Amino acid sequence: MSAKYYTQFILTDKAYRYGNEFCGVVELNCPMEQSSDKRDIEAILARNFDLQQNAVKLVSWSRLH
Repeated sequence: MSAKYYTQFILTDKAYRYGNEFCGVVELNCPMEQSSDKRDIEAILARNFDLQQNAVKLVSWSRLH
């Protein structure tokens, strides 16, 4: 069962230095626990922006119902 999350994140890549704060919805294949590692969401966001995973810093996330 997939789960959708509302995310707020910062892109640290130099190409985004003048506009690097974003928000959006990310869909994962399975729900995460609150204590889970957020690297899954960061990996999806990085892939969508064609960046390395370390160029994405997840600020907050919450599951959509």
